[in-house]
Amino acid sequence: MTNQSTTPAKPTHRLFLVTGKGKSANWTPIGAAWPNRDGEGFSLQYDALPLTGRIIMRAITERTSAE
Repeated sequence: MTNQSTTPAKPTHRLFLVTGKGKSANWTPIGAAWPNRDGEGFSLQYDALPLTGRIIMRAITERTSAE
């Protein structure tokens, strides 16, 4: 039986294409992710699917006015 909690309407994670290394790395947003209802994985929605580079998934956090 699965957990019947609801899936959030807004994504909880962003997907980025990362090219380069260190401080010169370029992070390009390419999609979003939501946790599955059973808590065992994520549903991914891509706006673009890169052929090269790394795909990184990061939790969405609120930015402060200093950022």
